[in-house]
Amino acid sequence: MSTGPSAGGDPRASAEEDSSSTAGSVRAVLGADPRSWPLALRVVLVTTLLSIVALLAVGAYLSSVIADGLYEQRRDRVLEETLEVRSDLTDTLSQVSGSTSTQQQDAVSAFVQTTGGQGGGDRREVALVPVETTGTVFPVASSDRTLFDEVDDEFSATVAEQPDAISWRSIGRDDGAGSTDPALLVGTRVIVPSAGSYDLYLVYSMQEEQETLSFVQRVILGGGAVLLALIVGIAIVVARLVTTPLKRAAHAAGRMAAGDLTSRVEVSGADELARVGESFNDMARSLEQKVDDLTELSHVQQRFVADVSHELRTPLTTIRMASSVLDGRRGELPGELQRTAELLSAQVERFEVLLADLLEISRFDAGAAVLEARREDLDELVMRAIEDVRPLAGARGCLLDVRLSGEDVDAVVDARRVDRVMRNLLTNAIEHGAGRPVLVQTASDEDAVAVVVQDYGHGISPEDARRVFDRFWRADPSRARTIGGTGLGLSISVEDARLHEGWLQAWGQEGEGAVFRLTLPRRPGATLLRSPLRLERSFDRREADAAVSPTPTGEIMIGPGLLPDLDESAGESVPGAGGSVPGAGEIGGER
Repeated sequence: MSTGPSAGGDPRASAEEDSSSTAGSVRAVLGADPRSWPLALRVVLVTTLLSIVALLAVGAYLSSVIADGLYEQRRDRVLEETLEVRSDLTDTLSQVSGSTSTQQQDAVSAFVQTTGGQGGGDRREVALVPVETTGTVFPVASSDRTLFDEVDDEFSATVAEQPDAISWRSIGRDDGAGSTDPALLVGTRVIVPSAGSYDLYLVYSMQEEQETLSFVQRVILGGGAVLLALIVGIAIVVARLVTTPLKRAAHAAGRMAAGDLTSRVEVSGADELARVGESFNDMARSLEQKVDDLTELSHVQQRFVADVSHELRTPLTTIRMASSVLDGRRGELPGELQRTAELLSAQVERFEVLLADLLEISRFDAGAAVLEARREDLDELVMRAIEDVRPLAGARGCLLDVRLSGEDVDAVVDARRVDRVMRNLLTNAIEHGAGRPVLVQTASDEDAVAVVVQDYGHGISPEDARRVFDRFWRADPSRARTIGGTGLGLSISVEDARLHEGWLQAWGQEGEGAVFRLTLPRRPGATLLRSPLRLERSFDRREADAAVSPTPTGEIMIGPGLLPDLDESAGESVPGAGGSVPGAGEIGGER
């Protein structure tokens, strides 16, 4: 019978998770870009690495020099001893030159044993090999016969070629414990006219020198470790001396970026870092003064715009009344004056819109805009805006393809401001849509509601999309306006969206069209993370139809020939005037 884990959990599993998380953190730190590490850490690491390299180089150099010195010193002493042994051997062989072979063999063996046992710590081994003898003398060694194995044919030939010289080379001797001891093999030829020729081989142990070198290397490593620790400590102190003022400057800059223009750096001393701090403080004071001047200038401009807008209302009202009188009696005027009265009425109306926009902009600049939010249905607000722009779309022969969500699209919003945003977006799409269809789509999710207005007209580039909400900005100044906009509609719209803590975004492609997306949170104060609708989308209507909700919500067919005749009965159904369209569902109707 299987059982689940106990309530307390497996301590080994917990330990494994902790170790894995720690290892992950270490890998994350090691895998990070070194340029993102703290400056003090980078200074200490670089200093430590360079110090290690320098200490290793110096230690290797000292070790090499000391090893060479110990070897040369030992070699010179060995050569001197070899000359003494050679001289003693010559004297011994000369004394027994007339003796029997047995006496010669005994004398040679005694000499080899006596010479091989000398030296104490400088232990040496001796081997004597007869080359040309008058008697019968066998090879003799002071130790076992493995000594003869160290003498190969090449070394024997070298000794034979230079009988009057001393030859040597470094070798390694097995100590019997599995390790190799360094040694020096020396060879020379001893020639006694009455006793024959002999090859004398001596092996001098270098173990004492090797132990001395190992001790020196350990001292160098220990001293290097102590020196490295001192260097790291010094690097930490120096890094703190450098980075502490920089941290203070960074904190002061961060406070300034957060809006505290009174932030300053504490300056102490008169070095380069102190001069940096003084320069930073001078810059901060200058920036604070300029910001104060610009703020005051902005307030003056806002008051000027507001005052001028209010002051213009009275004469504009008078002009508007006079224009209305002229427009009402336009039929009694001559032909040229009729056109003048029509232009005057249109321009006065445009001036009123501009004045209203300037007043609204001044409210936003002054922070006096207030959100009067209530729960509203986004689909209803969209349809209300569509009803307002229907005459304009009819005059342009523009088809409005409306795709409402039809589901839960309620949100707490300011209906007046959302209606203004929608009218601006729809008017802008109709104006720049070149008579092509305009897609209007709504959608929602748990946190937000959104509406997209997409046209297939002149389009805008992605670069222009970032400037389209600037005041009085136009993508193509040479293109004539036919509606008479003020250039402030989209600027006011984006301020309305920000007042809701929402998004108003634009995207497009030149020659293809433009897309505007309004995303609003369902509740005031909520933070938007995503939008229910895509901003970057295809301008192929077939792909767009496949990308949107398949639920039919109908189209509004509007054209010059489809406008309602006001002289006919009000109950007559006219396509595009709230009636039905063949082959399409009812606007906002069933899903």
